Amino acid sequence: MSDDFSLRSLLSATSLPSNEARVLMAQVLDKHYQLPRSALLSRDDMELNVKALDDWKLLESKRLQGEPIAYLIGKRGFHNIELQVAPGVLIPRPETELLVEIGLHEIERIKNEVTKVHVLDLGTGSGAIALAVAHASSSTLITATDQSFDALVIAQANAKHLDLESRVRFMQGSWYEALGDNTLFDVILSNPPYIANQDPHLTQGDLRFEPLCALTDNAAGLSCLEEIIQGAADHLKPLGLIAVEHGFDQSEAVVDLMKTVGMREIQIHQDLAGHNRVVSARK
Repeated sequence: MSDDFSLRSLLSATSLPSNEARVLMAQVLDKHYQLPRSALLSRDDMELNVKALDDWKLLESKRLQGEPIAYLIGKRGFHNIELQVAPGVLIPRPETELLVEIGLHEIERIKNEVTKVHVLDLGTGSGAIALAVAHASSSTLITATDQSFDALVIAQANAKHLDLESRVRFMQGSWYEALGDNTLFDVILSNPPYIANQDPHLTQGDLRFEPLCALTDNAAGLSCLEEIIQGAADHLKPLGLIAVEHGFDQSEAVVDLMKTVGMREIQIHQDLAGHNRVVSARK
């Protein structure tokens, strides 16, 4: 076999950014040789066999066509956990970790006042928010809803992999309609579709490959947020907290929605990039 198929040669010849190429090559090494990522350095003269080479070329081609790396390797890190992801679910973003942090702060505040803190995650997708909260806090019982059966299959697989099945209950349906009982929650968290249907970002980058129903409400971007906020009063305990993620230019509109339904202690939270990203409030 030619030296052209060594790890060093393949990585230097690719048109991909070096960090992306290394992530994909590490996936090939793990799948075909059960080798860790460190082999990219320690064994960079290693030559790929035919099957591994075909896999590399396929992954390289798909990424050059724009397919998200998270879908190509089937996983994504999020708030100290690793999640399986596939084209049927939104890829968890770092900015959504802000929702988790807000939820955990509230859980810490009230955990000594209740036996278990009841948390609701609306539109769970891969289970990112629900499972990150459950992983970080043993004081919680979490209900996670999604209208997509395919998403819930992935979320349940993630719960099993993380050994959190006993503390996260998944229910299928649209927002609060999925709930099968009258449980009131201490905390409601949600990252709903909030991109306007004509937003050009939907035709750019990773978003082109993600499920449209998880990105846009097929309207101006506020309809799902409005439905979630309007229903919160019927599903929160007194003084319970709701926190919702929104677009960088939607905070004023979301604050107005919170005021309209009589929420109190309304706060705007910024993500690490300095963008208004989450609004929280109390019943």
